[in-house]
Amino acid sequence: MAMEEATATATAFGFPAEVRPGATRVGWVGIGVMGGAMAARLLAAGYAVTAYARTPAKAGALVAAGARLAGSPASVAAASDVVFTMVGNPGDVRAVVLDAASGALAGLRPGGVLVDCTSSSPSLAREVAAAARAAGCHAVDCPVSGGDVGARDGTLALLAGGDEAVVAWLAPLFAQLGRPTYMGPPGSGQSSKIANQIAVAGAVVGLGESLAFAGAAGLDERLFLGAVSKGAAGSRVMDIFGERAVSRDFASGGAVRYIIKDLGMALEVGDGQEEEEEANVLPGSALYRQMFSAMSANGDGELCLQGLITVVERLNGIRK
Repeated sequence: MAMEEATATATAFGFPAEVRPGATRVGWVGIGVMGGAMAARLLAAGYAVTAYARTPAKAGALVAAGARLAGSPASVAAASDVVFTMVGNPGDVRAVVLDAASGALAGLRPGGVLVDCTSSSPSLAREVAAAARAAGCHAVDCPVSGGDVGARDGTLALLAGGDEAVVAWLAPLFAQLGRPTYMGPPGSGQSSKIANQIAVAGAVVGLGESLAFAGAAGLDERLFLGAVSKGAAGSRVMDIFGERAVSRDFASGGAVRYIIKDLGMALEVGDGQEEEEEANVLPGSALYRQMFSAMSANGDGELCLQGLITVVERLNGIRK
């Protein structure tokens, strides 16, 4: 979207006024590795942030930075113009957004905006958008890519679905988090993220197998990474996860259970739009999901993506 067009559509939307620090009130539900870092960036940019955490003790750093805690997503929304959600799975999204008593939509005043950054279901994103519309509010599905490093540094790829004018109005907030791209109507952001996860999963599997092979062949794995990272094998995945895998740092980043969830959504039968639908035929995605599921079966479901190398090592009898 060109900047001139974005400005025009944002002006046409115009609720409740131009987004700016000190005026626009932000709510945040879900302050894990990703959500906590993203909310902290908005705080640092001067926005007032009200947050909800199922475990309040985890909110210490945000509170110290100036955030206010609320007792429920509905209470967060009542104090906010824009409410971001970043939770674990579609069931969590349904609970924190649509619950009639405690969900964010129950507390959001007419005209308010919901922005769901969770990697979730496209059909649920459309359901949330319809519920928001019925309540006189607006909803944007905006999952992100870039991992914990991108969340910390404000370099995330933001994949936004919903009303284009609302997405344009949100631009000052998105600018603190990364680079937004308007992907289309409700659900388009979630479909984009699922497609992104297929590509990421394949690259992580390739990285894990190449490093396991290089190590078994007696190569210096770090030297190998440096040699190939500027060639055709180089990628953002290699930049983020390569050194972590070599140094056996499997704790940095998001837990592997999330990509198992995302690949599962890619393979689901149907998306709620047709009475009868067939399963998506994605043999690579099915294989990647099996490999990451093996990590979970090995008791490593809370480790991060780069831990996939341990599955390849186990299959080849490599002990480290």
